[in-house]
Amino acid sequence: MPHMRVVVAGAGIAGLALAAALRRAGIDCHLYEQTERLAEVGAGIQLAPNATRLLRRLGLRDRLRDLAVTPQAIEMRRWDSGTLLQRTSLGDSCQRRFGAPYYTVHRADLHGALLSLVPSDRVHLGARCVGVTQQSDEALLHLSDGTTVEADLIVGADGIHSVAREQIVADRPRYSGQTIYRGLVPAERVPHLLTEPRVRLWFGPDQHVVCYPVSAGRQVSFGATLPATDWREESWAARGEVTELAAAYAGWHPDVTHLIGAAQTVSRWALHDRESMDRLSAGRVTVIGDAAHPMLPFQAQGANQAIEDAVVLAACLAVAGPDRLTAALRRYERIRLPRTTRIQQQSRDNAKTFHLEDGGAQRHRDSAAQTASGLDRHEWLFGYDAEQAVTSSRSA
Repeated sequence: MPHMRVVVAGAGIAGLALAAALRRAGIDCHLYEQTERLAEVGAGIQLAPNATRLLRRLGLRDRLRDLAVTPQAIEMRRWDSGTLLQRTSLGDSCQRRFGAPYYTVHRADLHGALLSLVPSDRVHLGARCVGVTQQSDEALLHLSDGTTVEADLIVGADGIHSVAREQIVADRPRYSGQTIYRGLVPAERVPHLLTEPRVRLWFGPDQHVVCYPVSAGRQVSFGATLPATDWREESWAARGEVTELAAAYAGWHPDVTHLIGAAQTVSRWALHDRESMDRLSAGRVTVIGDAAHPMLPFQAQGANQAIEDAVVLAACLAVAGPDRLTAALRRYERIRLPRTTRIQQQSRDNAKTFHLEDGGAQRHRDSAAQTASGLDRHEWLFGYDAEQAVTSSRSA
């Protein structure tokens, strides 16, 4: 779309993925990010084939191979005995099945890789979006320093508390009643968890733990959830107490208690999502990633769906032509909404399924898990090609 002024609010994973996809399509954009410095924050991310195939096409094949870890399986285990409930093979079998790998990666490594695809003069730091307004022929991004940026299209990639989203729907984040502690442990402190690289989950009453290696195997990232009605803060910088976390997991399997005990620091994050929207755009404003469909982390698809959004939106804009913005945005939301709504709901459902009290429902869950451990059940999720979805929509 030549000469179109695209402005993106936010330079996280969603915003940078969009900038990279737009650049590949020959569309320029500028990103405005509220942080003063892009620091190494966060912990681990699971990247499934539905996202890694897109990242490879954007030019990150070699970078991801060097930074990430290829887990050989996803294992679900019981909280106290460690009994294996389900093992889904990944590794080479996943690569062969879906034509792209399953990776685990440090969030900062993925962010840095995406940042390398975007010219530095297109990323404006210390530029916090405080408002978005629209006129008949343009949209305006208002920054906290009083600056106004004019655009033909504003894309909100500004997270769950998106300012851009307010142009589309009047809603607020929903607190799940749960908090997650995230941490990184040097690999040498937990060698028993690295004999084979795996994504490991332990399910127990009201809480669960997930861990996997990142940073080319140098660290193990973990997330441990707890019910918490008194903690509402959402910040990577919010510190949690390792001693409190350890106390909450006393009596769990030794692999869990050892992992938590090996952590020197943890962050604590209150888990929120929002209700699904029935549209993603209004006028000259649209949203992607957590600004569009914030989801609980219990499907491990938040970053993956943000990357899908970015590629689909860029492809829709590229084929629409400069005078067909409305049509491009409608196509984008027709492609994305059914899929992201389904994944949002499954993430909510897993918040209950993962945390069942010991008893009949828990035994039924465990029995069902043992009979559904193959990659077949992931076909709809991992086998999805977002760029093919755009091509199919044009044909239809």
